[in-house]
Amino acid sequence: MFMEDIKLANQLCFSVYNTSRLFTKFYQKALEEFNLTYPQYLVLLALWEEDHQTLHQIGRRLHLESNTLTPLLRRMEQAGWIIREKSPQDKRQLGIRLKDKGRDAKEPIQQAIADCLGHEHLDISQYREAHETIVKLEETLRTALAEDTDKSKENFNGTI
Repeated sequence: MFMEDIKLANQLCFSVYNTSRLFTKFYQKALEEFNLTYPQYLVLLALWEEDHQTLHQIGRRLHLESNTLTPLLRRMEQAGWIIREKSPQDKRQLGIRLKDKGRDAKEPIQQAIADCLGHEHLDISQYREAHETIVKLEETLRTALAEDTDKSKENFNGTI
């Protein structure tokens, strides 16, 4: 590897990190009028696709741990977006469902996002192409991390 390759400006991880931060700011601009944060918007997206999910289901979909998700959901409940309730079948499970405010805001929020996308001069074909590339990269990284975790478990189990 050449020394040029390891400069900060040439690091894909740094570009992805900065792009992620910029996307969060970008979406925050559209979500501001609804008093929503970007992570709260992601929860709403998951619930709009399938209402009545458990905390663990939402966590898996968003790749968030329950200790991150719990305070976020608590704030969303206090703001009237969702209801958190214990499952009657299993008191250990926390169910999450949309309140009327969360259901009714779907179209206005989606329109605000679409308007923001339109004003930012994003080329939709470039957007889709980048999304496809990043999804493949994400899958590759998840697989590599899972394999490393599996190897670590094997090594740990082999020493006992």
